Amino acid sequence: MTYVLVEENGDLKTGTILVDNGTSLQIELSTGRRAKVKSAFVHLRFDSPSPGELLPAARALAEDIDIDFLWECAPAEEFGFADLAADYFGHEPSAAEATALLLRLQSAPVYFPRKGKGRFRPADRDTLETALAAIERRRQQELEIERLADEMLAGRLPEAIAAVAVALAVRPDKTGIEYRALDRAASAARKAPERLLSELGAFGSSQGLHRASFEFEHFPAGTGFPAVLHDGDPGWDARIERLPEAGVEAFSIDDSSTIEIDDAFSVRRLDDGRIRVGIHIAAPAVGIDPGSRLDRIARERLSTVYMPGEKILMLPPPLVARFSLDSGGMVPALSLYVDLDVAGERVVERFSRLERVRVVENLRHDLLDAVVTEAALASPEAPLPQGEALRVLWRLANALCAGREQVRGKPEPRFRTDFSFFVEGDAVRIVQRRRDAPLDRIVSELMILANSEWGRLLAGSDIAGLYRIQQAGRVRMSTQPGPHEGIGVEHYIWSTSPLRRYVDLLNQRQLIAAVAGDVAPYGNKDTELMSVLSAFEARHAAYAEFQQRMERYWCLRWLEQQGQQRHEAVTVRDDLVRLAAAPLYFRPTGLPPLPPGRRIVVDLLERDLLDLSLHGRFVDLAGQVVADEPETDVPAVASER
Repeated sequence: MTYVLVEENGDLKTGTILVDNGTSLQIELSTGRRAKVKSAFVHLRFDSPSPGELLPAARALAEDIDIDFLWECAPAEEFGFADLAADYFGHEPSAAEATALLLRLQSAPVYFPRKGKGRFRPADRDTLETALAAIERRRQQELEIERLADEMLAGRLPEAIAAVAVALAVRPDKTGIEYRALDRAASAARKAPERLLSELGAFGSSQGLHRASFEFEHFPAGTGFPAVLHDGDPGWDARIERLPEAGVEAFSIDDSSTIEIDDAFSVRRLDDGRIRVGIHIAAPAVGIDPGSRLDRIARERLSTVYMPGEKILMLPPPLVARFSLDSGGMVPALSLYVDLDVAGERVVERFSRLERVRVVENLRHDLLDAVVTEAALASPEAPLPQGEALRVLWRLANALCAGREQVRGKPEPRFRTDFSFFVEGDAVRIVQRRRDAPLDRIVSELMILANSEWGRLLAGSDIAGLYRIQQAGRVRMSTQPGPHEGIGVEHYIWSTSPLRRYVDLLNQRQLIAAVAGDVAPYGNKDTELMSVLSAFEARHAAYAEFQQRMERYWCLRWLEQQGQQRHEAVTVRDDLVRLAAAPLYFRPTGLPPLPPGRRIVVDLLERDLLDLSLHGRFVDLAGQVVADEPETDVPAVASER
């Protein structure tokens, strides 16, 4: 015999024997390559047909071999392929017939698992049926994947894909049929999967994708509240009625869109000429017991989520409505009173109490910023709402700011441009406003005063709390008191937004205990404090990132509404710029080295509402220098309220 059938790297090959050494052979393969093979890898020796003809002839014969019939007639024990070939064909098989049977056995490992060189054993019936069922499932899955992919490529969104579209975009199961179909269709269309889904209408709009992706990650059960919480608790009124009345008339200062009014103020002249300023903070801790269902919901959400045109509340609307400091009612409040000297610039005494406060007016600074100016506050004759009280608070705010600046060793950042978004349907208005407006500065300074005084109260009472600390430029939360160097205070906690932040609600419980002389709900080494701290920092960062993403989306929509390519921008740092009329940051091409605050002209060329990208190019200088952007290593006062 001059020819051999050998196995090399799992493939059958034929060749001509050149040298036979017994345990090994020198052969020339049908491809012309010479090789040395061990005799153990030789399946068959033959004289005809030629090496180049054997495998094609065997493959043709193998196609006619019925694998089910072969399995039925195969021996129950292990066998060699040549032996089965003799039984199957009924005679001594030719080289082509034996090779055909070997090829057919190798092609059906489910029927005939290999047991060695050229040796097999038929699978038992139960194992075979299970394996065949799995193969059929995979075949049907492949057909379904192909069908779904074809539908998407034809511009239709299959129901199966629509049902899990958000999961496919955010956290897909890559082994699932839906993802494999989407991946196949996206690859064929040369698009990112989320872009293809968006174009097929899976999310209604690109805004829908941004919103749905966020909710999938952070609100998997939905943003609504359980039906049982849709009505207020009748026990709230009884708790509130037990609190003493404050005997003051308070007013708040907020934006018109604010529905969770956390803070209000009161001013009155004492008999000795001193001035008593009250800082009144809504007290939802009166109605939310630690560990209650309401508390668990707030603990899970940790904060209200803000975005242009809407918000996702931390607390259910009935509780917000009952504890918000809306005008016209008596509401529970944790109050900090500071007695000022006759000039109204120095705090000479301070105390806190839990009480009921009458709120008589809700001022809206977006409606009053043009009226309540520094000039109007300096003029006693200028007509202002709550004019006398605002003038007292303005003097106090300036004195407090000056004191903090002395501690900080540098002035408070000024002239920061802020933007308000007003969304109506698909239309958006973006309105600029300065963060250094008098009403803003009054609120900011009094919130800093309350948060620093109450931080001092907890530290001095040895009651645990969650503090905001800044040292060496790094802002962090801690269960241990420490200075906030960026603000310029010795202690600082978040406690003035308990309707909007869980940290504030937790701190409020501790403060109420300190004021009443009771045992605080959380001890100094309470693991719940660390748990809340860790969870809040992560969630707060995610919420802030989502808010920025949605603001960027609406900025891009605003650009669409403008219908123009050329805009003014302001340099921020390096090659980063911001549109002058909107908080939209980008890096234009061709920007020369410029100092921060320089006005420039840019052409905006491309924008994408899905990936929120914006491409523009520098055109020219605008001929105007504006105030620098705020310090990047010091949080703005508003963000630390």
